[in-house]
Amino acid sequence: MPEGDAVYRTAARLREALDGRVLTRTDFRVPRHATSDLSGRTVLTTVSYGKHLLTRVAGGPIVHTHLRMDGSWRILPSGRRPPPGDQVRLILANAEWQAVGLKLGAVDLVSDESEVIGHLGPDLLSEEWEAAGAAAEAVRRLRERPERTIGEALLDQRALAGLGTVYRAETLFLRGLWPWRRVGEIEELEDLVTLARRLLRANLRYAGTVTTGDRRPGSQTWVYGRAGRPCRRCGRRISRGEMGAHAQERLILWCENCQPR
Repeated sequence: MPEGDAVYRTAARLREALDGRVLTRTDFRVPRHATSDLSGRTVLTTVSYGKHLLTRVAGGPIVHTHLRMDGSWRILPSGRRPPPGDQVRLILANAEWQAVGLKLGAVDLVSDESEVIGHLGPDLLSEEWEAAGAAAEAVRRLRERPERTIGEALLDQRALAGLGTVYRAETLFLRGLWPWRRVGEIEELEDLVTLARRLLRANLRYAGTVTTGDRRPGSQTWVYGRAGRPCRRCGRRISRGEMGAHAQERLILWCENCQPR
């Protein structure tokens, strides 16, 4: 599933193609909204919140999409034929461009954004992070369940929105925290949340936390994608496992030496 930084960049591409332009065609290829038509309305903007995308249209409603595991948005010239097959879920087109949503995990029309993001924790990429006291709020939400492992808690979008498996692993490594430590045992939670935000924001400009010139998987990260390879700090082999409830396990990577139990 894409990290919040990838969703943030997707929102920027959608803004470039759609903002301020009148929709000449909309094609909702999901049963619930198959007859919906927003043609003739002006797109105001698209914003991201965590892993959610919200495209605001003059006069409403709001187009809510979520990439899930395999979804993406592709920007094509307006006259070009979109990809064939059943992978297209939504098309938003104007006179110049068409935004084609492929394999989107969610496509909804809502009148109030709180319907889809109201339950989420603070957005790690929010421009109002400091002013809103978002770090303290994220810590408060994390501490509501002190018995959980920190590895599971960091992926709970209800506590903080936007973190995925890549930057969960990177954040825990850089703080030297074993993924199975309980939230209630960790004092420096605000430092942990702040670091997660810094990593995501840094990745808006750079390809990863480590710049080596090597483009192989894991070549620009500390632990993610590096299972079985030497730790960049100590040389011990990076461990790989899964954590979370049955049927919802997610990949976790860590260094047994740098992140002791």
